[in-house]
Amino acid sequence: MKDYIEERAVNIANYIIENNATVRQTAKKFGISKSTVHKDVAERLLHINPSLAKQARRVLDVNKSERHIRGGLATREKYLHQHGRA
Repeated sequence: MKDYIEERAVNIANYIIENNATVRQTAKKFGISKSTVHKDVAERLLHINPSLAKQARRVLDVNKSERHIRGGLATREKYLHQHGRA
């Protein structure tokens, strides 16, 4: 594996852990696809630093379990904004 890919995988994991970031936020921050974020954390990082991979996976799993709540809140805010209620 190329050195820059290994370095990116570690940087991605650290960013996710430090910022409690979602896959989407991480992809945007690093200018890569969501698929690449998943591949870096789920596959590449396991070979490089398994404990860091586990920590990042824990954060992503929590975010995944809460995404329906965030989506509902975003929809509610959009609806209230469109109808002039705040």
